[in-house]
Amino acid sequence: MDDEQRCPCLSGNPYGECCGPLHAGAAAPTAERLMRSRFTAFTLGLPEYLLLTWHPRTRPDELTLDPTQRWTRLDIVSTRSGGPFDSAGQVAFRAWWRTDDDRGTLEETSEFVREQGRWFYVDGVVA
Repeated sequence: MDDEQRCPCLSGNPYGECCGPLHAGAAAPTAERLMRSRFTAFTLGLPEYLLLTWHPRTRPDELTLDPTQRWTRLDIVSTRSGGPFDSAGQVAFRAWWRTDDDRGTLEETSEFVREQGRWFYVDGVVA
């Protein structure tokens, strides 16, 4: 993805100033930023990044993304904690997807932890 293009997470910022640096190895400053970067990883087909940012105690051994599923929109519904000085946080979101034959939304409240200065996705409850 071109660094000048609008970031798929819909932050309003260019990819090169938003999720791009996180995908290149920078640490997310907040749980919400990690959530946004993970959504963008789904849109760009980056399973390695998703696994890297998944907490080791809940991370699957492998992750295969459905190439026919396109993630089109992310709305952050709410956040609780998850700031730069917190050790845990929660982000509720709604994400829209579509395939050639179907479309839908995923609503989830995700749990995050920060360890050694890095945020990790732990798990989520689907609404």
